[in-house]
Amino acid sequence: QVQLVEAGGGVVQAGDSLRLSCAASGRAVGGFGVMGWFHQAPGKEREFVAAISQSGRITLYKDPVKGRFTISRDNAKDTVYLQMNSLKSEDTAVYDCAAGSYPDPDSRESVYKWWGQGTQVTVSS
Repeated sequence: QVQLVEAGGGVVQAGDSLRLSCAASGRAVGGFGVMGWFHQAPGKEREFVAAISQSGRITLYKDPVKGRFTISRDNAKDTVYLQMNSLKSEDTAVYDCAAGSYPDPDSRESVYKWWGQGTQVTVSS
């Protein structure tokens, strides 16, 4: 059974950094296609944040996080990361890791087959 487990969330102040990780079990990260991060703020729909191709060479970000967030994957460690810098209060949300079979980055939830349980990120201003 495939499981994705996120870690690294917490409470920080605006301007701080956090690194989220997503560890896979039951299947090697290298065996997945696209991997992505989504977030859901209180009272809002879940939104795409970032995605990375199976090769790790192509990334995709939603506009508000470009230049602040970096997604990466280490297939040898079966882990995907989201480095978040210059955090803002509007980044406060539950962050979910997701994986799909297609090779290319994609912002559509329907592309992703496996999902983690989420990790809370709270940014105080």
